Amino acid sequence: MIEEDEITILLSDLFELYGYDFTNYSKASLKRRILRLCSLDKFPSFAELRYRIKSDPTYLQRFVEEITVNVTEMFRDPQFYKTLRTEVLPSLGSKPFIRIWHAGCSTGEEVYSMAILLKELNLLHKSLLYATDLNPTVLEKARKGIFPLPHLKQYSENYILSGGIQDFSSYYTAHYGQVKFREELSEKMIFSTHNLVSDRSFNEFDLILCRNVLIYFDKDLQETVLRLFDESLGSLGYLALGSKETLKFSSVAAQYRQLNREKIWRKIH
Repeated sequence: MIEEDEITILLSDLFELYGYDFTNYSKASLKRRILRLCSLDKFPSFAELRYRIKSDPTYLQRFVEEITVNVTEMFRDPQFYKTLRTEVLPSLGSKPFIRIWHAGCSTGEEVYSMAILLKELNLLHKSLLYATDLNPTVLEKARKGIFPLPHLKQYSENYILSGGIQDFSSYYTAHYGQVKFREELSEKMIFSTHNLVSDRSFNEFDLILCRNVLIYFDKDLQETVLRLFDESLGSLGYLALGSKETLKFSSVAAQYRQLNREKIWRKIH
């Protein structure tokens, strides 16, 4: 069992030694993930884990990955993508250039989903997708655009349910149990590390997606991040959050109007 004050000490170590600030992450979520890591890597005690992190900078990457990686899939929540396809992206179509930010992009499935949507709406040629994450390991995976072949059955089903109009397999080539997505999709993507806790806004966007990331933050950090998104979003831009996340109680909520029942808001002020 791990006590809350032990987690606090570990978070202090991480910040002082490496500059990673997890202090406003949800303690319950951190505790679950740290316990899982202790089990996976067979640490007999919390003290052993703490010692390893403090004395072995290479292990830090493993720790950060376990703490921050989100489960993701292509066209996850197909109805959400259908709304992007039919309402959000067409309304951006008249713009000369479209900038989209995927914050906390993990291994990139959502970014490739977006590129496919844009391609089918004939908007990809004038779009740029910025994909950021705290974790450089997952960014490298995303950059390669290579995914396990067994996942593609689910991705293909999601794609069809989201209103996909092509043969999904036309977007990738399969080889040795993996698939690689076409470069015409990835050439419109920019991958970069970005820490939502400590980094500033870096551009103005028409659409920001940050799905299933805020649930791991406490209320204060959620507020900070939502203000960051508000600063980064252009007039009449859209913000998309995860199914269990909301803009409702934030200080910027009055500037937004929610679309239908989806977790998508449009900036109206």
